[in-house]
Amino acid sequence: MNVIPKLPDFPTRIVSLVPSQTELLWYFGLEQEVVGITKFCIHPDEWFRTKTRVGGTKNFHIDRIDELQPDLIIANKEENTKEQIEALQVRYPVFVSDIKNISDALQMINDLGDLLNKTERANELVQKINRGREQLQLSSKPLRAMYFIWQQPYMVAGSDTFISDMMRAGGFENCVHATRYPVLSSEEITAIHPDIIFLSSEPFPFKTKHIEELKLICPYANIKIVDGELFSWYGSRMCRSFEYFRALNEEFLSI
Repeated sequence: MNVIPKLPDFPTRIVSLVPSQTELLWYFGLEQEVVGITKFCIHPDEWFRTKTRVGGTKNFHIDRIDELQPDLIIANKEENTKEQIEALQVRYPVFVSDIKNISDALQMINDLGDLLNKTERANELVQKINRGREQLQLSSKPLRAMYFIWQQPYMVAGSDTFISDMMRAGGFENCVHATRYPVLSSEEITAIHPDIIFLSSEPFPFKTKHIEELKLICPYANIKIVDGELFSWYGSRMCRSFEYFRALNEEFLSI
């Protein structure tokens, strides 16, 4: 459930500590209102180059945030640390999202839209995302897939994550039944025997050499580097996700 602060008025000085929600604020047209972002808020590029950066998502600098004098901070339960968020909540109103699935993401979009006087824009975005889901008509049985987010050690997306729900909606069955982001040994990966291995472009930047390494562990799996933002960013980027999933399905079904 999202933590929604009570505000006396619509905010005019916003700091976002969540990359995907920074892009959502841009989609809402809040160019003047957003005054601070993290070093990982790379979209849109113009904001990344011009907005004040307050550090990373898990090690932001509260003194820099204090200098910006925000009247709202955008945070996320998973991407930011509990201790730092609680420290900010003593000083400022903080919107804290908690995203575990697509429904949570759509609720977050609507909640932020209401909070920021962008209700109509938020509703339009939710409708656009839902149309993308509905138009993704998958006739085949879901393809068994494993989604890697890290290397050394290997970490994968578990069954209760937003990534897993996006996989499911995109026609892929997450064959990892553990929760959150488990660390797996080479032997455990081999035993799961996935048909498909997705190597995410972020947070770890998987490259071609990592495909070769995993071929030694799962020689019969189809292994592909995928756009991690389209699987894991909740917000306006979801508009692009389902067409991307359609192309992935067609690619693997043709093999």
